[in-house]
Amino acid sequence: MKNTVVFLLGVVGTFLFVTASIAGGLQIEGYSFISQYISESYADGVPNVIYLRYMYIASGLLLALFGFMAPRFFPRKKGVRIGFLFFAIFYGLGTIGTGFFPCDYGCPSHSEVSLSQFIHNFTGFLTYAFVPFAVIGIGFSLIGSRSTKKIGTISLVSGIIALVGVALLFSNPTSSFIGLFQRIIESSILFWVLYNAFYIRRLQAQSRNSEPNNLTLL
Repeated sequence: MKNTVVFLLGVVGTFLFVTASIAGGLQIEGYSFISQYISESYADGVPNVIYLRYMYIASGLLLALFGFMAPRFFPRKKGVRIGFLFFAIFYGLGTIGTGFFPCDYGCPSHSEVSLSQFIHNFTGFLTYAFVPFAVIGIGFSLIGSRSTKKIGTISLVSGIIALVGVALLFSNPTSSFIGLFQRIIESSILFWVLYNAFYIRRLQAQSRNSEPNNLTLL
């Protein structure tokens, strides 16, 4: 039962985030998924986007719970516990923060910004600064064991891709590809969440199959 709950937290949390990011862009005429931040689709001043903010807040809550609960299904290693804790705080709670505090219209980068955008930017910075390393740390902790080598490898690859996206984004925040860089980061992290969610679900199926048959032949 616990496996199913954690599985659903990861899957539904990811679904809400992806749906909100796509729906937000599609409802704005001329919006570019390549050159504009995700945050611009639900920024302050954009009409009819309150539901998107609620979706991001709900997504962040579910993903935070996923991060807090997932370590119990993995080997008891310090790197795993710390990695998932960082994910829960900086990605899960961070997503809640960016939903509560949207950026200003157009998400301008000049110094004169509102308090909401300042919090939004700071929260986003912490998310991208810590989460890729958290995922990579989990990967290093798991890759050494035969039973978790595959998921450790997936974690390493996902974390490295996210880190590359962060480097590209931070090195040139005025690039015409900032939307693409951000979506590379988000996609790699959310793919990692989904892979972990289905891994946890498979553990439940394996546990059921390994249970002894209690049927008595008459």
